[in-house]
Amino acid sequence: MFAERIDFSHEANLTIDELVKRAEVLLPEADLTILRKCFEFADKMHSGVKRSSGEPYIIHPLNVAATLIKLKMDLDSIMAGLLHDTVEDCDVSPEDIAKMFGQSVAQIVVGCTKISKIKFKTKEESQAENFRKMVVAMAQDLRVIIVKLADRMHNMRTLQYMTKEKQQAKAQETLDIYVPLASRLGINSVKADLEDLCLRYIHPDIYYRLAEKIAMKKREREAYITETHNLIEEKMLEYSVTGEVTGRPKHFFSIYKKMQQRGVDFEQIQDLLAFRILVNNITECYKCLGIIHSAFTPVPGRFKDYIAIPKVNNYQSLHTTVIGPKAERIEIQIRTFEMHEVAERGVAAHWKYKERNKGEGVNKLKWVEELMEFNQNVQNSSEFMDVVKNDLDVGGVFIFTPTGDVKELRYGATPLDFAYAVHTEVGNKTVGAKVNGKMVPLKYRLKSGDTVEILTSKTQTPSKDWLKICKTSRAITKIRQYLMKVERDEHRTLGEDVLEKALKKFETSIKALDKKGEFKPILEKNHYKTLEELFVNIGSNHLPIKDVLVAIPSIAFTETDELDFKEDDKELESYYKKVAKTARKSTSNDNAVIVDGLDDIMVKMGRCCNPIPGDPITGIITRGRGITVHTIGCGRIVDIEKSRQIHVEWNKHYTFSHPVNIKVTTHDKPGILSKISKSINNAGINIRSAIARSMPDQKGNFIFEIEVKDYSELLKTISSIEQMEEVISVNRA
Repeated sequence: MFAERIDFSHEANLTIDELVKRAEVLLPEADLTILRKCFEFADKMHSGVKRSSGEPYIIHPLNVAATLIKLKMDLDSIMAGLLHDTVEDCDVSPEDIAKMFGQSVAQIVVGCTKISKIKFKTKEESQAENFRKMVVAMAQDLRVIIVKLADRMHNMRTLQYMTKEKQQAKAQETLDIYVPLASRLGINSVKADLEDLCLRYIHPDIYYRLAEKIAMKKREREAYITETHNLIEEKMLEYSVTGEVTGRPKHFFSIYKKMQQRGVDFEQIQDLLAFRILVNNITECYKCLGIIHSAFTPVPGRFKDYIAIPKVNNYQSLHTTVIGPKAERIEIQIRTFEMHEVAERGVAAHWKYKERNKGEGVNKLKWVEELMEFNQNVQNSSEFMDVVKNDLDVGGVFIFTPTGDVKELRYGATPLDFAYAVHTEVGNKTVGAKVNGKMVPLKYRLKSGDTVEILTSKTQTPSKDWLKICKTSRAITKIRQYLMKVERDEHRTLGEDVLEKALKKFETSIKALDKKGEFKPILEKNHYKTLEELFVNIGSNHLPIKDVLVAIPSIAFTETDELDFKEDDKELESYYKKVAKTARKSTSNDNAVIVDGLDDIMVKMGRCCNPIPGDPITGIITRGRGITVHTIGCGRIVDIEKSRQIHVEWNKHYTFSHPVNIKVTTHDKPGILSKISKSINNAGINIRSAIARSMPDQKGNFIFEIEVKDYSELLKTISSIEQMEEVISVNRA
């Protein structure tokens, strides 16, 4: 009657005997002697090492392996779960793992290993490089990411033993990367658990407030679930349909997201309960839908058929929202038992990995191939991470081609995104679009059910302005790739011309020197594979022409020649390199932000996003105006070249207040402005200005400019305002 989620709780007393028992149930025909050998090896390697909780370290790999059993993974994955930290932490070589436990297990373990020997300038750079490596390993073997998710699940379950700063950093990384990956893999049980754990550490005040409010209504909720459950079962029996009916409250993060999206408080969320009906086949799914819609009033616009059109992660189910008993809104999901298994465990549910590359398509998901395509086309790991994070979330709009094929795109996608989803060349040649037979602008926002026809021209080419229109990473990457190729071609032509002109002074040519192999020393010195690379680097000012001439054996480069080329050298030094040459790291307490490598340079905050300490930030070099600091997510920096971005960080010694705007939406009642102002002042926060507006729908809108020391002080202020009963929502403006 009450739906149970897979229990991923930390098991402090888990033993290898218990683990083997569970593995025997999952894999009755497997020889599990090797699993004990894995444990003995891992136990020996981690001997004497303790976790932050004080427990022996081996309890962590045991719990990771147990999670993989709950996800019904194969024996190699479970073995890799026991061994996943041995290469990174215990000085064990991948060859040793392969020799003892097989190449397949070694490959998964290596894929889970961080890049720990390379030194990075920033934590973000290190995180991005590790993520990139993980995606490459995942493309070779999808089990890598499932073991990594099990590892992260257990780490999140035992996060209470770490410092608050580390808890928040780990939780944010999990929410940004691992939750979307679990979603893409369709492992909803892991996704839901990780989301709730992230909310607990990122917004503890909200998490515990939700926990308290849900606990208060437990008895009332259980009585309602029992009543509705019985009613649904009666209706199903009336039409001779048998199945399993369960009800549950939605998980905390799901409720939190609804509160954020709708700008309302917990009490105003009506559809807090979800019911699930599991039946034997697809025909019964649709029959059940008819039964539910005849028994309860369906809410218009809240029906989704993911059976006819599955999500990209193979999720299938019918979703409908109806007005249940006592006029309560309830969400009902209807699916087969097999669909439910896939919904809970994703790719792990239909794992058929008995021989390399013979899984039934499970190891070759289309989106993984697209990730690898992105990997080849982006310049650095941070850019790759941004691209992938932007495109990982499942869910969006379903768009039809004129021939009836379906493409799933993210919310906010445009006809240009659709064109690139069809084919790169279709995107590059797009001149217009028809939606449902009518011409629309390329920036038109598509809606589910739209039929899109793309109009193309052979003479059309992508424009830089298209980057502002597109929302999907595939489209943005393809446009950037084209623009970079055009720029590269320009640099190659320019570089070739510059070199040819310089060689004329020595009465020779590129063709003559190439024939004699005289470019070989300069190519080898700079690790260029072809002459084209040499031309590109000359044309883009990365390689001074003088360095090329000096390296050519048959050219005697004299002091007189050097004077001739001195002026050229000056021009080749870019503005950004000049700034960096005079740079020293600033540690002055007078600056809110420390700029990596620069001193005596003007730093100002971007007015568009008003960053405050605690916000992730980046610096943008602006000609003649020093450095402007923006939040990482600021829309203004999307189209700015990476070469203009510079690492900045908040100065911990800087204690001055920062202005920030907050938007408060309330029920329009007399005295509400005074009440909110008093609440802010009581929190010790200064109000710089306030703008109030009454709306036609009996609501009030307020914009307060307040001064806070950092992000945590802002959160406390928002939380104190949220507790007022008249307040509907509080957001940063």
